[in-house]
Amino acid sequence: MFTPKYPPRDTAPTAIVPSSATDATPVPSPAQVAPVPVSNRPTVQLTPGSALALAAGGGAVVLVVGAVLVSLLLAVAITGVSVAVVAVVLRLLVNDMHKGR
Repeated sequence: MFTPKYPPRDTAPTAIVPSSATDATPVPSPAQVAPVPVSNRPTVQLTPGSALALAAGGGAVVLVVGAVLVSLLLAVAITGVSVAVVAVVLRLLVNDMHKGR
């Protein structure tokens, strides 16, 4: 299945050896070109309207993904600040308990 397929050779290669200096060297015949196989898959043709819709859709996807990532970053930042505030409050409460107030 994955082995290359070569076109059959019509003539055997001949050695070009001139018999004297005045003999002209024979020109080899051009190789036959195998026909290009035609694909049965349909081709995708983009009209200007469909290209514009594709670009707009891609832009919308980029904006939505960007908004989601920024939202996640803000959620992590807010959570980190909240944890820091709670840690400060707990430390103050523990220090007050140890001082006996």
